[in-house]
Formats: sequence, structure tokens, C-alpha cells
Amino acid sequence: MYEDFVATDRWTGEPQHCVWKGTVVAIATRHADATDIRFAVNGRPLWVAMPNMAWVEQKRRNGKVITDYLAAQIAGRYLKHAIESGYDNGREMYTMTVDEVLDHAAAVVKEAGRTDNLPSLPVINQDTHPSELDFKLPGEPRTVAETI
Repeated sequence: MYEDFVATDRWTGEPQHCVWKGTVVAIATRHADATDIRFAVNGRPLWVAMPNMAWVEQKRRNGKVITDYLAAQIAGRYLKHAIESGYDNGREMYTMTVDEVLDHAAAVVKEAGRTDNLPSLPVINQDTHPSELDFKLPGEPRTVAETI
């Protein structure tokens, strides 16, 4: 869906390849009450900031939660809309409102049918061997890939 997609820039007509790269709670990184979703757009970093209050409001309105997978899809859908509508002007960060988060969440769930139909993250190349994705924490004797 929106974890790896191509959108056409409204003004230039150029394709913009967008790939989800990560999700960071911005309280720790920039002291903001937000969750930042990072994308690479044609290789350049771009962040979509989503206010943490959207998680609270989603739960209050309908009893449902915004999962990590759903948050990435919401931000990706917002980014695709920004690019295709001409709102994208090369900024490194876009900030969503609570209402935008909830509107895009409803649209993503409607498109997917159910939240368990959302793609899992991270985006992994099917041709990649697990050892290329694995890492070892200090003090660990072996990596997980060594046991496969």
C-alpha cells in the first residue's frame, strides 16, 4: 500500500519513489509530542510528523488503536496525497493535524478492509539473505541468521 509506492509530482510530472524507513517517537529526538515517520523519497530523507494526541483521539472516538503498521500507512497516504496535489515542495518535514491523521486512518482501513490486511514492516527484499539484515548486540555470542 503506502510503505513503498510511486507518486507523480503534480508540478514536474516526475515519479517520486517513496519507501518507509522507520518510525520514531519524537519526544526523545526533538522533544515534540509527536511520532515521526521517515520515508526516503527518491533517496532523500523526508519525515511526516503525526501528533501523539491522534492516538488518544482515535481510541476515544471509536475504541480502536493506531498500530505501528497503520501509522506508517497513514503517513504514506498523506505523503502520496501531498506529492500528487502539489503540496510537496521539497521540505524535509510535514506535520499532520489530529483530524488529518484520523481521516487518513479511516481511508487506509477502508482500502485494506481490516487492519490485519496491512503489510508488515520493514520492507524487505525477498532476494535478501537473513544474514544481510541481521545484527548482533554487544555481548551476544551469535547472530540470529547464523542459526537459520
